[in-house]
Amino acid sequence: MAQSEALNTGFWRRLSRRTQHGDGLFYLGTLLFALVVIGMVAAIGLVTFNGSALARSEFGLSFLTGREWKPVDTDVRPATFGAWPAVYGTLVSAAIAVLLAAPIGIGIGIFLSELCPRWLRTPLSFTVELLAAIPSVIYGLWGVAVFAPVFRDAVAKPVSRSLGQVIPALAGPVAVGRGMMVAGVVLAIMILPTIAAITRDVLAVVPNTQREVMLALGATRWEVIWQSVLPYARAGVIGGVMLGLGRALGETMAATMLIGNSQRLSSSLFAPGVTAASLVASELTNANSPLHESALIEVALVLFGITLMLNLFARLLVWQVSRGPAGARI
Repeated sequence: MAQSEALNTGFWRRLSRRTQHGDGLFYLGTLLFALVVIGMVAAIGLVTFNGSALARSEFGLSFLTGREWKPVDTDVRPATFGAWPAVYGTLVSAAIAVLLAAPIGIGIGIFLSELCPRWLRTPLSFTVELLAAIPSVIYGLWGVAVFAPVFRDAVAKPVSRSLGQVIPALAGPVAVGRGMMVAGVVLAIMILPTIAAITRDVLAVVPNTQREVMLALGATRWEVIWQSVLPYARAGVIGGVMLGLGRALGETMAATMLIGNSQRLSSSLFAPGVTAASLVASELTNANSPLHESALIEVALVLFGITLMLNLFARLLVWQVSRGPAGARI
């Protein structure tokens, strides 16, 4: 009896010692939050995997390479589902967005952090952050009503007439005005503030000693930024670009309104297409059969897998460029 009381007293004493300063509780709380994030990712993967079981058993791996999406089941032809047009449209539109937004966003971040006058830095930074807060449906509406007609008449038609026969990716049709290029440009505008804001914040925490050493050696302002500041912050800059890419991949509303929602594959960037997110958003609520619904969930599973792979690649890239002393590789 006395031994049991001594053990209980010792347990409560150790517990009190570990929790009296809050360290143990803080550790358990942060661990719980981290596990919740992991659990959410696992739950999303499990739900999409289970929901796509019917489509996976029906089509197998051919679902990824299939080019036909015909959800109507008739006596003449059964319903056919192929995810390749959606995967292709997702990758192409996101690639266009990143290729356009990354250099501009990094340049904006450099200007705000290194070159912008103090009186202009605050209002310009606020404007950049305000662009990130605009809902995607507003970007889509602006793209449909303003940008798409102007882009069709001022860019797409002249480029298609002059270069379309030489470069198939710049050929028509451009009559509608909506397509992968239009969607990619608007997505680039949407992810631009994210890349710019992260680049600005990453460059702002670079130690001033990095700049002072280069200036003491006689370097110009541009040489300081290019050879000292950017190499020091390259991991964070790449992380910002990848974060913008993730938003471009998963964007739904603006892509649905601008890409044209066509299942027909075309080598032209001006032609209409479809993304995985827009396909799921436009058809899931109107699925006409369990197989149709399962196929849409499998498209979501494919998009989830693409996002995970790109994030894994981003982590490996950030790890690679951040190895060794800062500025060791220019």
